[in-house]
Amino acid sequence: MSIRPELPGDREAVDGVVRGAFARHPDEVSLLVERIRASAHYVPELALVAEDESGDFVGFCTGYQDMHSVRFGYRVWVEDLAVDPERRSQGIGKALLDAAKAWARERGATHLELDSAETRADAHRFYEREQPSWRSVCFAWEL
Repeated sequence: MSIRPELPGDREAVDGVVRGAFARHPDEVSLLVERIRASAHYVPELALVAEDESGDFVGFCTGYQDMHSVRFGYRVWVEDLAVDPERRSQGIGKALLDAAKAWARERGATHLELDSAETRADAHRFYEREQPSWRSVCFAWEL
């Protein structure tokens, strides 16, 4: 398996991983992916893909250099981290997260953060194994 930057020609295959990762709502995800890709605001500074030995896409990660916070310093935010459900627990998520951490360090970030819904118990077990420095609670409002 290899981790590399996403290239423009990768989008269709990456979108397939996105749909697979959120299989409970594939139609909604397809529409959302189309809207996001068409948006002028979709410009992730970090866009990584994971490919297996046969060249199939098995995961992806996007992120952004965020802000300088008085409380926390300079951070990088992971927006999306997903692995093909059939390929989970094979080290792909760890490799993507490690690559995101390295990218953040190269830019002088003091820490990396991500949000995860309370319902994502499997993802939380993975994040706990990765020994986060702290946990927090995020509140959100639909507008």
